[in-house]
Amino acid sequence: MRVGVHINRFDHPGGGAALGAELAAAGGAAEAAGVSWLSVMDHYFQMEFNGGAEAPMLEAYTTLSYLAAHTETVRLGALVTGVTYRHPGLLAKIATTLDVLSGGRATLGIGAAWYDREHAGLGVPFPPLAERFERLEETLRICLQMWDPASNGPFEGAHYRLAETLCVPAPISAPHPEIMIGGSGEKKTLRLVARYGDACNLFTTTPEEVAHKLDVLRGHCDTEGRDYAEIRKTVAYSGEAADQGDLDAFTRDIDGYTKLGIDTVILSPRIGAPAEWIERFAAPAVRRLAELD
Repeated sequence: MRVGVHINRFDHPGGGAALGAELAAAGGAAEAAGVSWLSVMDHYFQMEFNGGAEAPMLEAYTTLSYLAAHTETVRLGALVTGVTYRHPGLLAKIATTLDVLSGGRATLGIGAAWYDREHAGLGVPFPPLAERFERLEETLRICLQMWDPASNGPFEGAHYRLAETLCVPAPISAPHPEIMIGGSGEKKTLRLVARYGDACNLFTTTPEEVAHKLDVLRGHCDTEGRDYAEIRKTVAYSGEAADQGDLDAFTRDIDGYTKLGIDTVILSPRIGAPAEWIERFAAPAVRRLAELD
């Protein structure tokens, strides 16, 4: 099992002026530690559990491009982009640009969006949940069409209409940047994973609950005629052991997931200065989880 790091706080003690150097250091620390995945949160406003809307929040893809310039091997992505944040054609172009400039290391992480306050705050439409899922599926179809050099024609959907799905230069990743769909909804989200996703992201609730979600995903794959083994399975760790620096407790928490085919466990340092935390905890966690395989 591999280790990923998800940076979701930007309240550095040195303020905004210190964030550039800190993020560059975090990228270097992640690669030195053997971390395989580095992501940032994609929101307009900071989450309530991280200090609320008045706390610092950086724009995700600008930040990922900066991290791309300060790393060489780690895979980069947002965990995850809300479908309502950007027009699908623009989103496909942004993800492609990240893929090209990073040398083929981009993942398009995407979900149905949920944070109504930030939408209202910045005047971005926030349709009902059912419509957001419809828009999510259309967005996935648009991205795949834009990444297909043989299909530059129009796209006609219920919510989006594109006259030309041109995307030049094409992504470096073959056949296209990885698509990671976040969420664990059994009827819609996991069906979209089976139909369009290259990876999924679930929360570490319990091994039994994650096993159930994976069984649901396997059923959707059977229905869609998709090879379940093709989909990379990741989990976001929410336990306290990583915050406390307790590697043994963390290993016990994760051990039950190793038999489920989970590829990557993603850790979130709950501090605004993650570089030192990566060196102190993520690096030994990489070595420890490698021993569990």
